[in-house]
Amino acid sequence: MSLEAMKQVTEAEQTTRAQKAEAEAQAKRLVAEAERDGKAALAQARADAEAQVKELLRQAEDRAAGHAAEVMAQAEQSCAALRKRAEERLDQAADTIVGRVVKTDVHC
Repeated sequence: MSLEAMKQVTEAEQTTRAQKAEAEAQAKRLVAEAERDGKAALAQARADAEAQVKELLRQAEDRAAGHAAEVMAQAEQSCAALRKRAEERLDQAADTIVGRVVKTDVHC
């Protein structure tokens, strides 16, 4: 093999090594970039999920508060109705008690 041919082979080998090294470096950069982008996407997805959970929790708490207010209002209405019925029967109860006491005293 001539000296010129050997020189060309050597240059071709060096060029190939340089291209291979550049390809490996680029592959490492691409992997690092993909990992960084994947971590960022994962962090964003977690943040979005947490925000959605907070919003759903807030909505559930609002609904629960509304329901609790309705239940409380119904309970207050029931109490008011019972109180009114009790007050309406108070005179009758007093008369009944007085009547029993008076009848008991008469028989003694």
